[in-house]
Amino acid sequence: MPSPIADAQAYLQTSGEADAWLLYDYRGMNPVFWDLVGALNREVRPGMVTRPVFLLIPTRGEPILLAHAVDAGKFAVLAVQMGVFASREEMVARLSRLLRGRQRVVMEYSPAAALPRVSRVDAGTVELVRSLGVEVVSSSDLLQYATQRWSPAHLASHRSAAQKLGAIVQEAFGWIGQHLGERPTEHQAAELIRTLYRQKGLDADEGPIVAVNAHAGDPHFEPSEISSSPIVPGDWVLLDLWARERGEDTMQADITWCGYVGSQPPPRHLAVFRVVLEARDAAVNALQQAHQEGRTLQGWEVDRVARELITQRGYGEQFTHRLGHSLGREVHANAVNLDDWETHDTRRIIPGIAFTIEPGIYLPDFGVRSEIDLFMSEEGPIVTSPVQREVVLIG
Repeated sequence: MPSPIADAQAYLQTSGEADAWLLYDYRGMNPVFWDLVGALNREVRPGMVTRPVFLLIPTRGEPILLAHAVDAGKFAVLAVQMGVFASREEMVARLSRLLRGRQRVVMEYSPAAALPRVSRVDAGTVELVRSLGVEVVSSSDLLQYATQRWSPAHLASHRSAAQKLGAIVQEAFGWIGQHLGERPTEHQAAELIRTLYRQKGLDADEGPIVAVNAHAGDPHFEPSEISSSPIVPGDWVLLDLWARERGEDTMQADITWCGYVGSQPPPRHLAVFRVVLEARDAAVNALQQAHQEGRTLQGWEVDRVARELITQRGYGEQFTHRLGHSLGREVHANAVNLDDWETHDTRRIIPGIAFTIEPGIYLPDFGVRSEIDLFMSEEGPIVTSPVQREVVLIG
């Protein structure tokens, strides 16, 4: 059995959460479904699938696919038992037979949509499954265990990307300093970073963020030619870079550094910068201490450590996003987030997953964020990206 499916069955057998994992997709609404189809055969590219499709992974035994007659041929090359339906009535009848004797299934469902990365299946489909006498519970922990843990090759690709991003961020700060006489813009610096991505074999669908002064107070500001500001002496500069090495099965890296154009940052900027670093390092320490004590933390607990520190320093209202997000093939992946703000993420931080730690303080005239990447190994948390300790002095 392919690894994610075997891992899912092992999890179901150990946890006793449910009798099966029922994956559902309609027109691409659930990427987790396609992760598992890809595990059955990575050469399969079904193309346009226009009708509902189900994949049942039982606790033991072979997976079963349920597809519409129009789309069934797209899945014919999969090594999987398949049922075919045509009418709505036939779909419900076949689904009912598929679930017969099962009391509980996990689906990409999150009660009250508390975890949006998990909440992929529409309410009507959940109602349909429940109407067949089956309880539906969330797949949040199962999908993390089965699909989001990294192999050694994944970790190596991430480490390589992180080191390249660290070099690029230094090159970008250096380029800004060398061109100060030309009043380089945020957009020009972003274009330079994109060029360096290509030269170093990195892929990024979006970004980077190059944000000066008040723009750095906008966590997701991205400069365009129209919105871009020049960079001049006395400016505060925030660079947020994310990318992965070229290839289908490489993992993302994501870092944020801050610099100042001049020889000495203003005391206020420096004070905020130090609070952010203190919160970042407190979160890392909490993860390390928990591992030493044999405790497994949940995502919200790590967020709370950093958030309480920033609040104690008087900047709680200016820390407006979660502490960190999951990393994978997507820069925002499907494992646990470090979050007790946007959500209350109760998923466990298990070995094999990676995530960012990126506290930020955002003020009207400038913002500070420091972002590092961590991999949770069997031996404990490992910082996998370059770590900023001092403000970069530009020029």
